[in-house]
Amino acid sequence: MRFEVMRLDDVDGTPVDTTVVDAASVNRIVQQAAAIGQRLWIRPAETSAS
Repeated sequence: MRFEVMRLDDVDGTPVDTTVVDAASVNRIVQQAAAIGQRLWIRPAETSAS
């Protein structure tokens, strides 16, 4: 499963950076964000019809 991870602005909470990663990468990204106090929004990535 893939997830969309959005880094949020510290002041107003608007997304400033978005990336799509696999489930294994989410934990690493969350740990890094927690270490520096960064806010994230994580949701399942949209799946494209094939």
